[in-house]
Amino acid sequence: MSKIHTDGLIFDMDGTIWDNTPLFAASWERACKDKGYDVKFTPAKLQQLFGKTMTDIADACIPDEDPNRRYDTVKLCEEYEMQDLAQSKGDTTYEGLEETLETLCKKTKLFIVSNCQQGYIESFLERSGYGKYFTDFICYGDNGLGKADNIKGIAKKNGLKKPVYIGDIQGDKDACDAAGVDFIWAAYGYGDSVDGYAAKVDDIKDLGGIIDGI
Repeated sequence: MSKIHTDGLIFDMDGTIWDNTPLFAASWERACKDKGYDVKFTPAKLQQLFGKTMTDIADACIPDEDPNRRYDTVKLCEEYEMQDLAQSKGDTTYEGLEETLETLCKKTKLFIVSNCQQGYIESFLERSGYGKYFTDFICYGDNGLGKADNIKGIAKKNGLKKPVYIGDIQGDKDACDAAGVDFIWAAYGYGDSVDGYAAKVDDIKDLGGIIDGI
């Protein structure tokens, strides 16, 4: 596989860096029950939802005609996610992540852009100790902007000339198309297929071998 040259590799979170769906399925069921909804969640169901903005997720899975009640329910899901994550001691990152980050940060700057809630990226960086590898990050919960706009924003803020994004679902590819950046498909993540990519990795440990600086 030919090398991809970049001055900034931008990571997605869920399905690319780590997988919390086994933990969060219980968080979501508990939140929905507390709001009066009988909705069942499995890791597989959450994997189909994650990657979207939280409002889109609410519209897709909360059975209520009132959008405000849908969004309030998903906000509670987010709160329970963060509580359960804080109490969990397990390592949910993909095997080989730290070694890969160590390799990559010697070649180019690393970033995170996600559609997650505010505080979620910080939680990952704090519990993993991997903040030293990343230059900057932003998410939907910070500013209400979708992934394409945040990719463009973080690239502009950090003066990137040739950013590349790695994510696992078609929505990530669509955001890259809208932002005008190359897309690497993390095929080990949640998505079964995407409609195109600059490179594909079946294991996160393969990423270090295809990235080079410019």
